[in-house]
Amino acid sequence: MVDAGRRAFFRGRPRPRVENRPPWARPEDAFVDACTRCDDCLRACPTGILVRGDGGYPTVDFSRGECTFCGDCTRACGSGALRPADASPPWLLRAIVGPQCLQQQGSECRVCGDFCEPRAIRFLPQLSGTSQLTLDATLCTGCGACQAPCPVQAIRLAIPTPSAHQT
Repeated sequence: MVDAGRRAFFRGRPRPRVENRPPWARPEDAFVDACTRCDDCLRACPTGILVRGDGGYPTVDFSRGECTFCGDCTRACGSGALRPADASPPWLLRAIVGPQCLQQQGSECRVCGDFCEPRAIRFLPQLSGTSQLTLDATLCTGCGACQAPCPVQAIRLAIPTPSAHQT
């Protein structure tokens, strides 16, 4: 068994970085124990967003595209590290918009909203002229379609915490 915390300590990172695992991944400890790092899920991903992360374990790189929740990665996983794709949520990831967002800085930019299929990102008209970006976390699927096209990389996908900056 690989201890991710120990590996992070020896690399000078006292707390291991939280990796965005493939959809329907088991909880982190169970995932790391079960994953054989065979890359079958990486090869199965039609959008190419699954890449080798820390220690060779698969992680999601939303700068490469979005997750379509097709389930190909889960069907390719023979180790049980990924649960079968079903009606349960694939993960808890949600879009988080940072303060460098052009729209929040007063510039007109709606790229993220154009790519958001569930319409979780919307723009409310304001008297000031620039619309206000709103993000409805209940509609956000965490697919990542909004992250790659953002011209200033103001969007990241993470499990929301009470301290996460969201608008």
